[in-house]
Amino acid sequence: DGLVAISVDVSGVFGSRMTGGGFGGCTVSLVRPDAVEALRKRVERDYPAHTGKTPRLWTLQAMGGAGFVQD
Repeated sequence: DGLVAISVDVSGVFGSRMTGGGFGGCTVSLVRPDAVEALRKRVERDYPAHTGKTPRLWTLQAMGGAGFVQD
């Protein structure tokens, strides 16, 4: 199972999508704040078992997008 399959199996994950596939790839997952640690633990446990590789994880929070600044 890949990262998406591992991720969406965790309660509190709304969805996960592969990006950059074919070159190691990564996923972007939408996760409830209280489920972030459970997702991190699951990926750190299951991903190496399936791939033999150690995942790198970043936790980010969505912010407002770019905007126009008037002088």
